[in-house]
Amino acid sequence: MPALVVEPATVSRWADLQAVLGGRGAAAKCQCQRAILPLREYWYMPPEMREAFLRKEVGRRQAAAPGLIGYLDDRPMGWCRLAPRSAFAPLRNSPVPWSGRDEDRDDPGIWAVVCFAVRAGHRRQGVSGALTAAAVDYARERGARAFEGYPMATGGGDIAWGELHVGAHGAFQRAGFREVSHPTPRRYVMRIDF
Repeated sequence: MPALVVEPATVSRWADLQAVLGGRGAAAKCQCQRAILPLREYWYMPPEMREAFLRKEVGRRQAAAPGLIGYLDDRPMGWCRLAPRSAFAPLRNSPVPWSGRDEDRDDPGIWAVVCFAVRAGHRRQGVSGALTAAAVDYARERGARAFEGYPMATGGGDIAWGELHVGAHGAFQRAGFREVSHPTPRRYVMRIDF
C-alpha cells in the first residue's frame, strides 16, 4: 500500500470524516461518541445528535484534534480517535483496562487511542496500522508522557462484527506498543511510555 497521509480532523475535513464513517452501519450511527459519552447517555441518543456532537468537537479550537484522518491518493480512508485518556468516560469506568493496575485514571499526561474506522472496501490493507503509528507521533508531539490502546487479538477465531473498532493487536505491536495486561482472552491493554 502506498504511504497514508495522516491529518488532524478539523472542520475543513468534516466531509472527509463523514466519508470514512459512511452513511449507514455502526460507524455512521455511532459517530465515535460511544468512546466519549457516558454509556447511559450514548444508548438513548439518536444518531443525528451523535453526529452533531462530533461536528462540534471537530469544529472546536483546541490544542489537539479529536482524531486523525488517513488519506490515500487524496481520498479519506480511515479515522482514529485519540485524546488524553481522562476524556473517555466509558474507559475510565470500565473494569477491563484497569485489571491489576493501580494508577490515576484521570492523569492528563496519559493519552489513549480508542476507536478506528476504515472506509468500506479498504479494510485489511494496513490503514489502521498506519493510523496507529501516526497517532503515536501525534500524542507525543502534544506532550503525552505515555500512550495506550486497547486492541483485540485477531487470530484463533472469528471476529464478531464491529469488534475491531478498538484496533488489532498486531498493528499496535508494529507501532511499538508493549503489552501491559491481557484482561480477557481477546482484549489487550498496550502502551508506549515516552
